[in-house]
Amino acid sequence: MPRVLVLGAGKIGSLVACLLSQQGSYDIHLGDVTLDAPKHLVEDLGLSRVTPAVLDVREREAVATYLSAHPVDAIISSLPYFCNPTVARLALKHGCHYFDLTEDVEVTDQIRTMAEGAAHAFMPQCGLAPGFISVVTHDLMTHFETLDHVKMRVGALPLHPSNALKYSLTWSTDGLINEYGNLCYGIEEGRKIPLQPLEGYETIELDGLLYEAFNTSGGLGTLADSSVGRVKTMNYKTLRYPGHCEKIHLLMKDLRLNEDRRTLKRVLEHAIPQTLQDVVLIYASVTGTKQGEFFEESYVKKVYPQCIKGKLWSAIQVTTASSVCCVMDLVLRHPRAPRGFVTQESILLKDFLANDFGVYYR
Repeated sequence: MPRVLVLGAGKIGSLVACLLSQQGSYDIHLGDVTLDAPKHLVEDLGLSRVTPAVLDVREREAVATYLSAHPVDAIISSLPYFCNPTVARLALKHGCHYFDLTEDVEVTDQIRTMAEGAAHAFMPQCGLAPGFISVVTHDLMTHFETLDHVKMRVGALPLHPSNALKYSLTWSTDGLINEYGNLCYGIEEGRKIPLQPLEGYETIELDGLLYEAFNTSGGLGTLADSSVGRVKTMNYKTLRYPGHCEKIHLLMKDLRLNEDRRTLKRVLEHAIPQTLQDVVLIYASVTGTKQGEFFEESYVKKVYPQCIKGKLWSAIQVTTASSVCCVMDLVLRHPRAPRGFVTQESILLKDFLANDFGVYYR
């Protein structure tokens, strides 16, 4: 039975452990800086084959000692993006597969460098966006002879917005600020180019509801790198309710809080509530030629909160946790597991949806 170490028992890591336990084919070690969160999760939900552990990656030698005493086949990091290089080095040293949820481009580049020549798979960006959005978009792209325009749009939004930002904190605040403040990338005229965050504003209507979309960092994943020269235009944008971008622009650009992210984080976490009542919107569109004619194909999906093991989990928790569980399961169960740096777009959509953990996307 494969053994997995999940680092971080927060919003995503707790559901990762829950899903793996429910599936019944894994022995799971769930590590956090204190024993409280993993221990309560195991006891409250009656999770089997989950061993709580006190593990703090800031104490690297202690984690290394634990891995020596409890060898695992894979590590899933659900920690903040800045912890992931440390976790990847531990995976490399202890000879196990590595998976994370990072949206940070620089961290992904570091892991790509580490993975050169590795005997195991190193697969960052395994969540929703980056993550599943690249899997489904790449699948659409294979339906065309030539590719013109590729759009990727994803949003996690409160079902009942009640504040001026029309938003709730559904996941990592550090990750959110990263997306809003870091440089973005896309493809224009077949070349990969940098794009400014919060720019590229547009509106889009899905199921009769109007949303806005704008450039954010990281969601494109590695798909742009593998598509250079094959696609005329490709970009990723975040979906929000109309009016959100203007107010975030005021905070980050006009008030210059992008230069003081610690203060911005305090402001957001003090003023914006969390919620489990959310909806995840996934939209991908590809235009190109088929048999010499110009066509468009789209993928549109909405995911809502779900009750798993008697507990309500938000839509962003469900989509993110199930995605990383799915790609890890596909890698570990492959007769010839991939080695080195593995991209999301190397996963086939049909395999993803057929997997036990892909049920939440079906």
